[in-house]
Amino acid sequence: AMTLKDIGEFGFIRRIREGCIVRPEGVVAGIGDDAAAFRASAGRISLLTTDLLVERVHFLRDAQTGAELGWKAMAVNLSDIAAMGGFAREAFVSIAVPESCGLAYLEDLFAGMKAAARRYAVNILGGDTTGSLADLAINVAVYGEVPEAEMLTRAAARPGDVVVATGCLGDSRAGLHLITGGTPLDTPELARLRDAHVRPEPHLREGRLLASAGGARAAIDVSDGLSSDLLHIVEESRVGARLFADRLPVSDALRYYCSRFGKSAIEYALSGGEDYVLLATVAAERADALAERFAAEIGRPLHRIGAITAGGGMELVDADGSVRPLSPAGWDHFKGDAHDTR
Repeated sequence: AMTLKDIGEFGFIRRIREGCIVRPEGVVAGIGDDAAAFRASAGRISLLTTDLLVERVHFLRDAQTGAELGWKAMAVNLSDIAAMGGFAREAFVSIAVPESCGLAYLEDLFAGMKAAARRYAVNILGGDTTGSLADLAINVAVYGEVPEAEMLTRAAARPGDVVVATGCLGDSRAGLHLITGGTPLDTPELARLRDAHVRPEPHLREGRLLASAGGARAAIDVSDGLSSDLLHIVEESRVGARLFADRLPVSDALRYYCSRFGKSAIEYALSGGEDYVLLATVAAERADALAERFAAEIGRPLHRIGAITAGGGMELVDADGSVRPLSPAGWDHFKGDAHDTR
């Protein structure tokens, strides 16, 4: 099989350059110059996010196709722009490639990245390609913009705010368990859960709606797990939070999985991770209007799952009304929990 060495870095760039610019307005120079050049929009704040994925730490090369890995590498960065309420605009992709990684896999990888970028009108304007001694490493950086008055941050939550989620929680973790366990995907539900893990949809439209409709204050994307990510809002905003177990949005596919394999759907929803839905806090008096508009424009419910409190800390109210402290049980890279994309 052909490798990067056979055609060289510039030969590779020529092959993948096609289809990288999907929104030409504002682009002055893309791939092929020393640096990319594009015009920033007046009255908007620039956003920049970057994410590094390393083989054997974040993914196994044979656990998903190149296209799935490429899609996800792009999607997780778009999700960070969504969490700030922004428009994703330009992307930059750098890869370090070992000799064991063939050209076909790399072209697949870029096809997946381009598919995600095209879907959300994002240009790929450059990056870097280099060799690696053993593992494939992929770094994606995304530039975005948000109107000055609309940016959502983690530090803006206030007591009394309603906590909302823009989609179901826990699906990705179930999908990861199916992949790592080598479980046969013998029903549509299980196939959907695997999809949730390998092909997450960044909630850019949802983030823009929250940012522009008025009423939303703080936001974060659920990458580490609901309890961990909500804790970031709680700490940055210096508030507390209360969640209601029976209001956590759980998909039919996850319910099926949990009943079949004897797992707790609440547990998955609380500490799953890598769902890439948005978690936001909304001024209480605006919550009804926002939920109505969200359902009308997005075609799915905005799930109201809890409230921001004045006290510190987080708590979970069970279906029977009993209250227990909620600890962040999500994924932390440095604790080395085996719950990442292995």
